[in-house]
Amino acid sequence: MPKKVSDFPHKPGENPFIVARGGFYRRWLQMIDDLDLFEEIVMSLTSTIDEKWVPIWREVGKKYENLGDSAELRGNEKEARSFFLQAKTYYSIGRFPAEVSPLKTQVSEDCVRAYKKACKHIIPAIQELEIHCEGLTIKAHFRTPESTTKVPAVLVMCGADVFKEDRGWASDMALDEGMAALVMDAPGTGENPFPWEPESVKAWEAAINTLMKRPEIDSNRVGALGVSRGGYSVLQLAGTAPNKVKAVVAIAGHPFHNSPSEQDMALIVKTRNERAQLKFGDQNGPTWVPHWSPEKENEISKSWSLQSLGLVEKISMPILLINGDTDGLAPVSNIHFMLEHGVPGLRSAKIYKDSGHCAFEHNSEWGPASFKWLAENLRK
Repeated sequence: MPKKVSDFPHKPGENPFIVARGGFYRRWLQMIDDLDLFEEIVMSLTSTIDEKWVPIWREVGKKYENLGDSAELRGNEKEARSFFLQAKTYYSIGRFPAEVSPLKTQVSEDCVRAYKKACKHIIPAIQELEIHCEGLTIKAHFRTPESTTKVPAVLVMCGADVFKEDRGWASDMALDEGMAALVMDAPGTGENPFPWEPESVKAWEAAINTLMKRPEIDSNRVGALGVSRGGYSVLQLAGTAPNKVKAVVAIAGHPFHNSPSEQDMALIVKTRNERAQLKFGDQNGPTWVPHWSPEKENEISKSWSLQSLGLVEKISMPILLINGDTDGLAPVSNIHFMLEHGVPGLRSAKIYKDSGHCAFEHNSEWGPASFKWLAENLRK
């Protein structure tokens, strides 16, 4: 029998040499069709350095892209789209975590190309919108259901190392609930040229403004959903522009407050330093993330936390917070902190026991539930 996601062990972490639910490949696992082939590829890996990493994923991606081209020539659009999406996913793994080297840039271009090919075969079609802000242009993906009346919309906010091409499932789920979706890369990633800094919230607000001006959209019913770093950004945006964002779903996200417990701090430092042992890029390039310490974490919180920015009490709309209880990147205390503040009845949460960052192994549950929740709250 072909393997299913549930057949893999549950091992939250960042080991790229094993396939596990909640592990490194949580970012893509739900998007892989042939999990037996995928596991074989992972077992063949010997290094994350560009020369050992990128060609393997690029080769598989090209195989699927060629299959998609052939299906397209035969007129089988459904099969072509499926193959192109598989190609996109394998290319996406190859470019992880970002365009940090020439090889990463090349495979990133492959990823965008394959996704554009897949998008030719979906209804309603994806429109590439340009969002303009302070002289910079951000490219984002927009889809809207066919409707004779204006519809609600959701801004889908990506994180630090998964780009908009891997968030197509979110626009599908929005459409299932009768909502439009605008999927956008986070500042400092993909096709978002803004630097990653607290002031980059202006890019997200420009995206909300773009949505509100669309003729298809009811400007009084615009919500937002963010995943991972996007789970932080969506709340930062909500506190910055509470009159524009009417409902929010935050999947993970950090930092919300300035008082991590000793246990949380130890977990954060341990998780980040596990990442700091890996290189994704040139042999002589930097590690995935820099070495971490309690002092560095406290410094980040002083600049970035929702508490430091004075945004916690300004988040006045309904919010839904979701994460796993063993997340070392965004400890669940962030959720507890948000639930302890704000107007009673407007903040709710789902915390998955024994699950890691974003509780991705439960995406098949929290994904549809989040968009259903958004649709219900945007109707009010």
